[in-house]
This record gives sequence, C-alpha cells and structure tokens, in this order.
Amino acid sequence: MTEVDVRGYSCPIPVVKTKKAMDENPEETLTVLLETQVSRENVSRLAESRGYAVEAEEISGEFRLTLTPSGK
Repeated sequence: MTEVDVRGYSCPIPVVKTKKAMDENPEETLTVLLETQVSRENVSRLAESRGYAVEAEEISGEFRLTLTPSGK
C-alpha cells in the first residue's frame, strides 16, 4: 500500500501528487492523508473518475482516504 501525505498543501497539489502516485502504482491501494474538506472532495473526485473505490474517514479534523483500484 502506498501512502500519499499531502497535509499542509492546498489544491491543486494534493490532486497532482495523488495522480502521480496512481500513475506510478496503478494496481495498488493508496492511502491519502489530507487536511481540508476541499482537498478531500477533489481527490475523491479524481479517484472516482479513474475507477477507484473511495473510503473516507475523519480523524481529529484530518482526513484519510483509502483509494482502491477497480478489480481489487
């Protein structure tokens, strides 16, 4: 599992870094750590558009997304 920690970054950086991780690890489940609701929504939208299932959890005001590619 690959972890993408984009806490401290504002959009579009979280989306760009998540897309790069998806491209480099196309069959792996990704964990993305985020701070803002906007970043969570934008990264979720990217993942869904690329066929990933998205699970989101909020922990102490931060977000953890688990992005699972289709077929896994």
